[in-house]
This record gives sequence, structure tokens and C-alpha cells, in this order.
Amino acid sequence: MGNTVRDLTIPDQRHPEKAHRLDNAQPKKPSWIRVKAPVSQGYKETRDIIRAQKLTTVCEEAGCPNVGECWSQGHATMMIMGEICTRGCTFCNVATGKPSTLDAFEPGRVAHAVAQLGLNHVVVTSVDRDDLDDGGADHFAQTIRAIRHRAPATTIEVLTPDFLKCAPSALETVVAARPDVFNHNLETVPGLYPEVRPGARYFHSLRLLQKVKEIDPSIFTKSGIMVGLGEDRQGVLQVMDDMRAADVDFLTIGQYLQPTPKHHRVDRFVTPEEFASYEKAAYGKGFLMVSATPLTRSSYHAGDDFARMRDARMAKLG
Repeated sequence: MGNTVRDLTIPDQRHPEKAHRLDNAQPKKPSWIRVKAPVSQGYKETRDIIRAQKLTTVCEEAGCPNVGECWSQGHATMMIMGEICTRGCTFCNVATGKPSTLDAFEPGRVAHAVAQLGLNHVVVTSVDRDDLDDGGADHFAQTIRAIRHRAPATTIEVLTPDFLKCAPSALETVVAARPDVFNHNLETVPGLYPEVRPGARYFHSLRLLQKVKEIDPSIFTKSGIMVGLGEDRQGVLQVMDDMRAADVDFLTIGQYLQPTPKHHRVDRFVTPEEFASYEKAAYGKGFLMVSATPLTRSSYHAGDDFARMRDARMAKLG
């Protein structure tokens, strides 16, 4: 592409790595997946603040089905370090390619938006930045510190990349900034990694979550998977066991939805009853907090869930 500006509204430019793939038929969504189009006043106010601060949200970039509900309540998940990712996961709608240089003023703008939105709890995520020596860890830390300065009452959740190609100090930098919740998603069962998350390593991601707890046991850890990609129940239960062995506190499970015909196909739509059964199994394995519904996403109801998780820890500690 050279230095021409990409138009990320054009699928082939947004996902050049997927352009040559055969189309996967997109099955009709069942009744329990349908969501209303966003129209509320709260939605518009949130959108206007995000636009004014020139910020990117994963809500829009990933095409989240809950954007209407969350934005109408003033909740948004900030996506830092640009909108172009160095990885090309087959499930993800975030654009792939060579990212631009980091914006040194972005942490301040994120903090300003958090204060303006009056958020009790904010989720900060990012694209993968394999082009940076520290994977963007210092930028995460600066953003956490900026939010603490501008909105000291806001609890902060980070949803980070895996820092696969970085020195161990990268993770230590993020943890040292003391987010309230450290989230890193495993996304799927290990057997599906080669086709779903080809650039990632299951056991590296698991160990990352475990290391957070080793460095600072007071930080809550969180991870999530999607179902409907081709996994079976036994595989999901094994992931739960692996997460608990790594001392993960909070588990999210949601239905995979295919963003475009070029993305990984939907193997099946998991029923609400199956999600309820996963939730019950996860609580039985010792998670402090579980969110398992068809529309669950990493950051969905994150603030309310954080409060419940904190209460659950206090109760457990007596």
C-alpha cells in the first residue's frame, strides 16, 4: 500500500490479510442475539465526547453488539495506540497492518474523556503493537496514571495484548501502574489457536495472567473466551480449570459473532441454557465473578461486575 492512506471502511483495505480468503456463509442469528439499534440521547452524548477527544473505542472498531446499551449509559471501552493492529486474528474486526507512531498526548485525552463522561469504571484496551519493543506497556502505564490524576475515583480495568515478543519488564511496567483489574483474553480453547489466534500462544497468555498475580496479588485478574467457534464443552471446562490454576478471578464467556464473510465462520449458536450451565460450572470451580451470556463481551457491564467481584473477595476473606 505504500504511504497511501487506507480507507478502513473498505473491507479489503481494513483486512488485507483476509482479502484472499473464501467467504464463509453467515448464518441467521437466533432470537436471543438480536439487539436494538442505538438511538438514545445518552448514546449521542457519549459518541460526541469520544469524537471531540479524537479517541478510538473498541465498541466501534470491533463492531460490538452492545454499543447502544453501553453508550446510552455513558460506558465506553477506550482503545489506545491507534486503530491498526499488527496481528490478524480470524475472529477480529479491528483493522490489520502497520500502525502509526504513538500519540504522546493520547493518555491525557483518554483521562479527560473519562472525567467528562463521569465514569465510575473504565476499561482501557489496545491493538497489538508487535512493532514496539515494549508492546506499548509504557503507554498503558501512562494512561493509567493520567486517569488516576484526572479521575481519582474511577476504577481502572486494562485489557492488554499478550506482550509475546517483549521482555518480562513490559508486563511489570503495566502492573506497577496498579490497575484495579488486569484483563487478558484467552479467546478460545488451545486446539483452535492455529486457526483463530495464529499469532498468539495459549500457554503464554495463561502464564501472563498468572504472573500478574505473582507480581501483585491485590490486582484482580480477568479473562474471557468466545464460544461457537468449533470448541466442545469439555474444552471449555478445561480452559476454566487452566484459568483457575493461574488464579484468574473473573471469567467472561460470550457468543462469537462473525463480523464479515471473510472472518472465521460461526460453528453454531450456543443456547442461553448452555451459557447458564457454563456459569454454574465456573462458579463451582471457584471464580469470584462469572459473566456468561450470548451477548457477554469482555467489557460488558464491567463496572457493575467489578463491584460485585470486589464484594465477593471481601466475603471470601471474611
